[in-house]
Amino acid sequence: MRVLLTSAGLETEEIKECFVDMAGKDMSFAKALFIPTAATDVDAINVLPKCINDLLKCGILDKNIDVSDLHDGMEIGKLQRYDVVYLCGGNTRYLLERINATRFNKSLMEYINDNGLVIGVSAGSLIFSNNLDSNLGLIDTKLDVHCIMGERRGKLAYPLKNNVKLTNTCALVIRDFPDGVEIIGE
Repeated sequence: MRVLLTSAGLETEEIKECFVDMAGKDMSFAKALFIPTAATDVDAINVLPKCINDLLKCGILDKNIDVSDLHDGMEIGKLQRYDVVYLCGGNTRYLLERINATRFNKSLMEYINDNGLVIGVSAGSLIFSNNLDSNLGLIDTKLDVHCIMGERRGKLAYPLKNNVKLTNTCALVIRDFPDGVEIIGE
């Protein structure tokens, strides 16, 4: 399991380095699936270039980034061709509805459980928590993003507390349950 839940993506060098380390390969050969589906309003749409840049600044080549709007599902066989899935921020409810309606939820969770690498940004992180009904159920806690004060750096005790708070400069890293859950950044 390799999941990086963030408020603002690869905002710091530490989060970027963690992401590259989790990928475990030469990033110029990495293939990414970029999902901007949650970006349904002007503010979220304006952040999309920064999100694409997150992947580019890690060394992933533009030609190796595919975009999916989740109007169609994706079978696990096709999803496994990607080294990373990047879920952008925006409207959490809409993103979760698209994921569930297209049955991408099944493929995505199978991908994660088969050691696929996923990075969530804001709404792309919240879909894994119990903030909304019909969530993906990866973490059994409420997740707050874009907080002024967040969790302390270090390993988190499992089961997780009822509410985990992330600032724009920290990330919840999930490598394995229950021992591989930690906060990096500040």
